Amino acid sequence: MKYVSLFAGIGGFDLALNRLGHECVYVNEWDKYAAQTYEKNFGHKPDTTSITDVPASAIPDHDLLVGGFPCQAFSVAGKRKGFDEARGTLFFDIARILKHHQTKYFILENVKGLLSHDSGRTFRVIIKTLTELGYDLQWQVLNSKNFGVPQNRERVFIVGNFRGQSRPQVFPIGGEIGETTASRDVAGTLQADYWKRDRTGGYVIEAKQRVRLLTPIEAERLQGFPDNWTAGVSDTQRYKQLGNAVTVNVVYEVAKRLSDKESND
Repeated sequence: MKYVSLFAGIGGFDLALNRLGHECVYVNEWDKYAAQTYEKNFGHKPDTTSITDVPASAIPDHDLLVGGFPCQAFSVAGKRKGFDEARGTLFFDIARILKHHQTKYFILENVKGLLSHDSGRTFRVIIKTLTELGYDLQWQVLNSKNFGVPQNRERVFIVGNFRGQSRPQVFPIGGEIGETTASRDVAGTLQADYWKRDRTGGYVIEAKQRVRLLTPIEAERLQGFPDNWTAGVSDTQRYKQLGNAVTVNVVYEVAKRLSDKESND
């Protein structure tokens, strides 16, 4: 399928989709450092224009739209202002692009806290908006630790198909995909501001109980990226980019189930 990648970051969605043989026809990422990392790895530069300023008509036709739309407005780690905060309203840019193109499929990702924000009202608005645009929906909270990486990272994935298209059975996904990891060896959720954190709250405990921060390469592995994927920018930026990224292994499994259905139709 031809896909559009919004809020692309360092390309977690793109890496998974490309491995499945899909083709990116448009990518948008406004953060210059994340765009730099993306360009280094994929060989083409994202559009760094704010997606709010990009006309839907300027985006190429596509079969699939993907994006981990900014979650800070919904996260328990943020102030949870939701749609009252500018970053929260970026969801509606996704909606207007879907409306214009009547995109066949989409995969969206956000923090688990999206489900409970404002007593569930925020999520109901999102579901109502997408339903009114003509989409059938399914969603599930998935934890990265069940997909072959030792990180406890819960994220909600929303899959939509335009009404009239065959409905892919993506969820539920149960059990563990990939190698099983012992619970005591699972790191906490990698945050965008990980580098700021008190070292006593580090994730790696070595011999004699010495606690230290993860190295950037270890953080890349926790998110399913190849080693040195983020090399070329400061460690501060590397931690930020990885903390904001989607876990590649999880996206791959979700997209594979969607792809299998599409290829069989």
